[in-house]
Amino acid sequence: MAGLDRIDLELLAALSDDPRVTIVALAENLGLSRNTIQARMARLEQTGIFQSYERSFSTDVLGFPLQAFVSIGVRQTELPRIITELARIPEVVQAHGLSGSIDLLARVACRDARHLFDTDARILSIEGVERTETSLAMGEVIPFRVAGLIGLARRES
Repeated sequence: MAGLDRIDLELLAALSDDPRVTIVALAENLGLSRNTIQARMARLEQTGIFQSYERSFSTDVLGFPLQAFVSIGVRQTELPRIITELARIPEVVQAHGLSGSIDLLARVACRDARHLFDTDARILSIEGVERTETSLAMGEVIPFRVAGLIGLARRES
């Protein structure tokens, strides 16, 4: 559990329940001082547990309702440069490196099927990209979540 104690896990659970909760409210809800909460938050931040402070936005509302996952096969020796070029494509909202027959999995957001076709063509035009396979996302059935893992860690601590 990377050195997380019961209080850290309670703090993370409270943040998972309400990501916009204030330090004062956390202190009150957990029965700790504001300074203790701030110190623990700073320590947790240093561990790298907080992946991002960026808010998530609906791509639909931004005008990009079509979501797809693009499986990308690449020449491995060119992977760092390919990732840099892939990051320059604004429609690529997320990407993961994978093991197995697929090297990268990119999540893209587009206006329509034509826009998706053009985005896929831009990905394919990156030197070192050998193939792509695109699958439309029909809907998110389980959003990214960690509350269950926090609960499991709390039970095991």
